[in-house]
Amino acid sequence: MTVAALIVAAGKGVRAGGSVPKQFAPLAGKPMLAHSHAALSAHPAIDRVLVVIAQGQEAALTQALGEVPYVLGGAERRDSVRAGLEALAEKGVTRVLIHDAARPFVPADVIDRLLDQLDRHAGAVPALPVADTLVRFDGQMGDTVPRAGLYRVQTPQALVYDCVVKAHAAWPAEREATDDAQMVRDSGYEVTVVDGDPMLEKITHPADFAAAEARHAAALISRSATGFDVHRFEAGEELWLGGIRIPHDKGLSGHSDADVALHAITDALLGTIGAGDIGMHFPPSDAKWRGAASAQFLAHAAGLVRAQCGVIDFIDLTLIAEAPKIGPHRDAIRTSIADILGIKTTAISVKATTTERLGFTGRGEGMAAQAIATVRVPE
Repeated sequence: MTVAALIVAAGKGVRAGGSVPKQFAPLAGKPMLAHSHAALSAHPAIDRVLVVIAQGQEAALTQALGEVPYVLGGAERRDSVRAGLEALAEKGVTRVLIHDAARPFVPADVIDRLLDQLDRHAGAVPALPVADTLVRFDGQMGDTVPRAGLYRVQTPQALVYDCVVKAHAAWPAEREATDDAQMVRDSGYEVTVVDGDPMLEKITHPADFAAAEARHAAALISRSATGFDVHRFEAGEELWLGGIRIPHDKGLSGHSDADVALHAITDALLGTIGAGDIGMHFPPSDAKWRGAASAQFLAHAAGLVRAQCGVIDFIDLTLIAEAPKIGPHRDAIRTSIADILGIKTTAISVKATTTERLGFTGRGEGMAAQAIATVRVPE
């Protein structure tokens, strides 16, 4: 049994506004499409993920996801789904999840419920019961529509591959189809409903982005972790702190640029997601990191946090040294760190202290830094 996920992302998204199609617009720290792609790719029951885009969106897809499998869709959603199904024909796929990119947050338990039903049905869709009163309207309020038994259908829709392929092949060209489960059901197959999730609400209009951000934030938990780093002073070296070159008679010595501030923050961020330490990701034994700018280490750690749909809330950094004075450079360091992390400067705190001339920092032999990172990540 091979399970594939098909993400339909070929739309123009004009109702959502913005300068790019909504599937590539930023949402919760990364392009909307990246959220559903990450969730489907990470699910252990899904063997492959294929994205359907429109012609001319190739560069946007690469910018959003990197190099991932994709196929070009057609003028209508049905055409795009058919193109995706045809691309999977030689892959031995037996079950397929068809998902709209406009529903960025995909809970793993919904996928579990959907796939479980394919042992007994040709298809399964997630849905939520209608809670609001429904009325007919034709210029004025008409009769109330009974809402018992009415559901709002969501995606992904799980379907037996052969059944959905046959349904698409048999569907009349002139007849509109709102979704693939409808096509499968009208072809004589049985489709069931499983519990959906409010996280799967579709983004259509500009206001929907704010609502989606709020749903994402509500599903996050806060984590904090610390980082600590030390480097010795050495004559002839440059002094880099927080990505800023600081005038001083000595610099810090290390395999990279020895930016003690960025190293401490990097370790703190890695700690919030249990991703080890800076040495695991950038081993000093690897010659390619000799003299490297530490900004790329911090950017890598921030990227790992965002890959887990995490949000960086605050960084608190303390630099420990007798000299140089940090005060004149504090704002520049804060701005530099904020730029690397892609967050506001107000979310960065930079402090400095001494050890009252005690220890190696007190003797001017080196500098230390400690940092605390606070992030929010999915529970």
